[in-house]
Amino acid sequence: MKRLISIMITLAILMGSVCIAGAEAPVTINITRAVFNLQDSDPAQVQKVEDAINAYIADKINVRVHISEISSNGYGAKVDSLWNEGKIHLFWTASWEDVIGANALVSQGRAYDISGLIRGTRLYSSISENQWNASRYNGKYFFIPVYKDNVEGYDFMFRRDLAEAHGWQTYFVERLADLEPMLADAKNDGIKYPFLTQSTAMFYRWYIDRYDFFTADARTNFFAIDRRTNEVVNTLQTEDYRSFCKLMGRWAEMGYISPDDVNRVTGDTTTQTKDWAISWWTDVPVNAEATARYGQPVVMQRATGRYAHSSSVLGSCYCITAYCTKKQAEAAIRFLGLLYTDSYLADLYTFGIEGEDFEYTQTGNQTVPHVTVHSTKYNHSMWESAPATIVSPMFNEPDNKADLYMDFNANAMNSAATGFRFDSRPVQGKYDACRDLFEQYGFVLENGGVPEDQVESFIGEYQKKLNAAGYQDVLAEFREQYRAWKKERRNYMR
Repeated sequence: MKRLISIMITLAILMGSVCIAGAEAPVTINITRAVFNLQDSDPAQVQKVEDAINAYIADKINVRVHISEISSNGYGAKVDSLWNEGKIHLFWTASWEDVIGANALVSQGRAYDISGLIRGTRLYSSISENQWNASRYNGKYFFIPVYKDNVEGYDFMFRRDLAEAHGWQTYFVERLADLEPMLADAKNDGIKYPFLTQSTAMFYRWYIDRYDFFTADARTNFFAIDRRTNEVVNTLQTEDYRSFCKLMGRWAEMGYISPDDVNRVTGDTTTQTKDWAISWWTDVPVNAEATARYGQPVVMQRATGRYAHSSSVLGSCYCITAYCTKKQAEAAIRFLGLLYTDSYLADLYTFGIEGEDFEYTQTGNQTVPHVTVHSTKYNHSMWESAPATIVSPMFNEPDNKADLYMDFNANAMNSAATGFRFDSRPVQGKYDACRDLFEQYGFVLENGGVPEDQVESFIGEYQKKLNAAGYQDVLAEFREQYRAWKKERRNYMR
């Protein structure tokens, strides 16, 4: 009997060898993603997750993945460098990302046109038709949206312990100026960052009720559509912009905003410390996600409305690099198709190794397992990983999280400019020159780097530099394209 078993095992090995030899080798794709929830990546743990993913998908899609993680601070510039070295096949990005934002990738020809590859795939079926349509550029598909809060709106975010200690009535806060008494309390407490901007230019966010910043790029927030007139305007010449920059300048002089924000010392991981009191948050259906991400309870208060527009669906997405071979692009699509439909893989890719990085828990009133993350080595969020409909809810999220996301997206306001995408190519050099000036002027103004009494003259200098770079020509091109788009849409709707 032992001899027979031995012969059978030998035959099985030989037959397996023949099958392996005859099978097509798996296609390896290099995936690059940002790390938002940790100060930095842990390569050893990422390797464990990579190995577990490859073991799981080996008999499903004939694809192998190699995962690289980069800290979110400076992510765009680092991906840009790796892209230039030809080391990336699939990477995470967003419409709002610096350097590698969706608009820039398309205009520079750096995104793979997947239009001819996705129809009929598991990936295509996993995303609704309206999401695909909203992601298009000139009728073509370049990006794969992550289904999350695919509309845009913002909240004021408060550390709960400070709010309770001081009795802050956060639900009465309607505008930035209402925060001043609370900022004074935080400063008196010795808080390092009473108002934390996270080194982010905030006019783009706080004024979304007044303007549709359709470029989805804070560096070009001097172009916007005034929602009241439905026309393209120069926001630098509005009272809204002057008032906002003066408020930031005054708060910096009062010690409410730290120079660390304008000097880019802070970031989205600073909110994981006790160094801040009030900051901002992108509104989502389950805002309790912030408590888990930042490791401390927070309180939210709506600051703006919620809007669906051309770039909000690409607030988190994947891009296949234009230099990929067709085989690599197809492999990336197969991997994402499985990631977007397989809960086990989605949780593995998002949260890491069960028992090491997270646990599944289920209390008496929960109908499905929930995730509790405890790792300091691997930790991602749903919104930058896989769809809300497939990733398991966190311990502090409701069972019907997926339904909440669908309702949240369905009930947003539609922007007048939804569907409009600016083609910068006719004025590309001037557009780029104007965008480059933002770092020197706009970013500084919006992070309190200019004293209140110098704001108007600084804006004047900013405008002069922009005009010298060709701003007025770019503004005219924006207006002409938007007028043509509105006329075409009106004709279509008749």
